[in-house]
Amino acid sequence: MDNKVLVIEDEQEIREMLNFSLTRAGFSVCEADSAESALRQLDGPLPALLIIDWMLPGMSGVELARRLRRDEHTASLPMIMLTARGEETDKLKSFDSGMDDYLTKPFSPKELIARMKALLRRTGTPDSGVIACGPLRLDLKAHKLSVDGQAVKVGPTEFRLLELFMRNPERAFARAQLLDRVWGRSIYVEERTVDVHVLRLRKTLKPHGADQFIQTVRGVGYRFSPA
Repeated sequence: MDNKVLVIEDEQEIREMLNFSLTRAGFSVCEADSAESALRQLDGPLPALLIIDWMLPGMSGVELARRLRRDEHTASLPMIMLTARGEETDKLKSFDSGMDDYLTKPFSPKELIARMKALLRRTGTPDSGVIACGPLRLDLKAHKLSVDGQAVKVGPTEFRLLELFMRNPERAFARAQLLDRVWGRSIYVEERTVDVHVLRLRKTLKPHGADQFIQTVRGVGYRFSPA
């Protein structure tokens, strides 16, 4: 999850307009033309934010939002609703479904981007593309790790694992949760694989005295505790 945005919109012209505007603003854009297509994409590594149209074919945007909020894998995803509905009751229904923000069509791409950046700041997702915890610094765009300013080589899976940990300090993750969030639900991987990659990550951090940040929580899994 870095600067990637998933646009869920059935109208191709609007998808193309959003793709162009958001890409120019520095976002990486993925597209889905239905809720079902979006759910398949969300089985893997998650985007930073969702833009959801209300009137989707099949499952509506409101129904999709409710489903995502009930699923632990996607419950904390920031979401913005796009809709031609502008009545107060529609806005309340949108927020009740779990939406974080609401924009009425027609809308200004500049206003949407401003709202996206504000939402990412509120939810703690840095649109700068950099996460820092203690001496650790992850540059998500350049895919680089540094400890106390010194560059450290890290594998792609360990990088994603560390990113998840650094976004959620002090939270204990079960191995199954780590598999869902780092490897994706559509890929079958044994839970012991998590242990292997955690061990590799600790070995990478050990020369810099940061391996102790990744703690084993007995009977649960792992926790990142920079304190």
